[in-house]
This record gives sequence, C-alpha cells and structure tokens, in this order.
Amino acid sequence: MKTKLLALLLLAGSGSMFAGVRVGIGIGVPAYGYGYVAPPPPPLVAYAPPVAPGPGFNFVNGYWYPAGPRYAYRAGYWARPPYVGARWYGPRYYGGRYYRGGWRR
Repeated sequence: MKTKLLALLLLAGSGSMFAGVRVGIGIGVPAYGYGYVAPPPPPLVAYAPPVAPGPGFNFVNGYWYPAGPRYAYRAGYWARPPYVGARWYGPRYYGGRYYRGGWRR
C-alpha cells in the first residue's frame, strides 16, 4: 500500500514539475484608441568622439534602444558605410513610437 501511494505521489508531482507561469513585460502601455505607446528613452550621453581609425570611416553617435522591458545604451563607434553615398540616420522617438536607425542614401 505504501509503495502504491508513493508511486502515485511521484507521478502526480512530476506532471506539475513542467507546468509554469509565464509573464510578459514590454516597453510602453496600452493607450485607448492609439494602440501601444512607448515611454521615451533616457537623454543621450554627450561626449567627444575618439580619433578616426582611418579614412572612409563615419562616426555613429551613441543611442538608446529597447532591450526587453527597458532601454539599453549603445556607445558611439566608427564604421565604414555599407555602400557609396550611405549616411547614418540615428534612431528616434516620435509620437509615442521608437524608430530604428540605419544606413540610407
């Protein structure tokens, strides 16, 4: 009897071992009639860029980007444009939305 009870307890407990609660957290809050409104990122960090590593490099200013439920900072860096005539346009926050930056003509 004790062995059957122990086996039953082990089987019942093993099923709940894989059950879990999932919670999702995102940046922003739902806004009635406007969809999803994200909070603005923190202010940019101001600093002088370091010396260029060579000709043909453009400095990409530091920026904040969404990383899970908060913003993370990406420090500025030197980069070569991916194609001739490309310019870096930094990320921006406008109208309650975050727009990614990137290289454009």
